[in-house]
Amino acid sequence: MRIPAHSVCTAIRDDIVAGVHERGSRLTEELLARRYGVSRVPVREALRTLEAEGFVVTRRHAGACVAEPTEQEASDLLEMRLLLEPLGASRAAQRRTEAHLKVLRGLVRLGQERARRGHSDDLRSLDGWFHETLAQACGSPALASTLTRLRHMIAWMYVVEAPAGVESWAEHGAIVDAVARGDSERARAITAVHTERATAAHRLRSGPGAERAERVRNSQHAVNTPGSRL
Repeated sequence: MRIPAHSVCTAIRDDIVAGVHERGSRLTEELLARRYGVSRVPVREALRTLEAEGFVVTRRHAGACVAEPTEQEASDLLEMRLLLEPLGASRAAQRRTEAHLKVLRGLVRLGQERARRGHSDDLRSLDGWFHETLAQACGSPALASTLTRLRHMIAWMYVVEAPAGVESWAEHGAIVDAVARGDSERARAITAVHTERATAAHRLRSGPGAERAERVRNSQHAVNTPGSRL
């Protein structure tokens, strides 16, 4: 699988989230470069980025390895999201652009349609796009990147027992309405309820064996797609 060098970090991260690279396993630059069809330089840069994000650790005598987060660390991530998602929605109500609103409204219409039809695979991707766009609309690169990292980490550590359904997409619509009106307090309040409800559907992954069973059917997936997002 040959991919653009700038997408190596995304590809490795997606494969870690999917369980292709199991927790605790070594990440050898040479093997990764061969897998993704690039030189070792972008792989080395990607591993540094992923270490800063918490997906990779460097161990003495072993080099780069996939991190092995504890249950407490996983729980902390959910708590952080409970605090930061409402803040992001509140900021979006103050700083969103018309382009953000257009995309958000389109995603809500599509999500509500897919939810009524029970298209669960589509819903997971659409839910990820929705929250990614809402984060970008907050107008704070630091907050948006933190929210994106949290979603990636949570997708790695948790299984979502049910995709966003009709009720969830109704909440998405209410969030967008509040953001469009510039009502930051209502956007914050609705998002807080929505995030708390979504958190209840998360189940901690039990370990490498469970990860292997839940891998994507084809690990040679496309790069720069929002799969496995929340």
